[in-house]
Amino acid sequence: MREAVTAAAERATIGDSEFDRDTALTRRAPGVYDIDLSAGWTIINAVNGGYLLAVLGRALADALPHRDPFTISAHYLTASRPGPAVVRTEVVRTGRTLSTGQASLVQYDETGTEVERIRVLASYGDLDSLPDDVRTTAEPPVFPPLDQCFGPEDGPAPVDGGSAITERLMLKLDPSTLGWALGAPSGKGEMRAWFGLKDGRDPDPLSLLLAVDALPPTAFEIGLSGWVPTVELTVHVRSRPAPGPLRVSLTTRNLAGGFLEEDAEVWDSTDRLVAQSRQLARARLA
Repeated sequence: MREAVTAAAERATIGDSEFDRDTALTRRAPGVYDIDLSAGWTIINAVNGGYLLAVLGRALADALPHRDPFTISAHYLTASRPGPAVVRTEVVRTGRTLSTGQASLVQYDETGTEVERIRVLASYGDLDSLPDDVRTTAEPPVFPPLDQCFGPEDGPAPVDGGSAITERLMLKLDPSTLGWALGAPSGKGEMRAWFGLKDGRDPDPLSLLLAVDALPPTAFEIGLSGWVPTVELTVHVRSRPAPGPLRVSLTTRNLAGGFLEEDAEVWDSTDRLVAQSRQLARARLA
């Protein structure tokens, strides 16, 4: 049973998409994996938190008897950098419908000292086994079609070294949330965009972990600038997404004490809410 699940998980890491190649891990020992974190998923010099979550999410899909993340909570302890890293997983509990595990990613500093970058606790299940019963008051975000939205390629030349991740994404932002790019932020703390992978790979539960943390931060529309590092991020995957571009909506309602929350909803091409998240981030106030 374990061998069959492991083989399936290993096959899932192999694909033509750059996202699949860059989140693929090599099993060193049971529950221990090596990976070379790609510089292609960085913002300035830091590795994107959604990409890191997908890396750990893939490791847990291999370590646990269930393949799909249902809920995953991550604490970002120190900034990750491109290069070698080790992921360690631990099975906490296995059940018939849900299994729970934890994982951590570590790197080594210049002195060879191990530094933990991120630690997660997650529950996995089988999304295909869920009943098709939706009762919700949530509504998909309404904003212009793809050809009326704007991406990084539509703006001025990017900052050198600052746009590596955007080169791998299909990201088209709602013009009404682009005031910050024109020097006139709305102050509403909202960000909305069409989202996909640039190479056309269809979304799946693993790429949803990237989607919730791939847009420019809502802090920009509040009038702040600079890096907004994530402290904690929790993602709920609600359904396997249909093929096609996703719509992502971010909202911040409260900035206090130098920290803000960012709530995300991810909707697929059939107008189904497929993922939700909340993160706590640190904001630069001066």
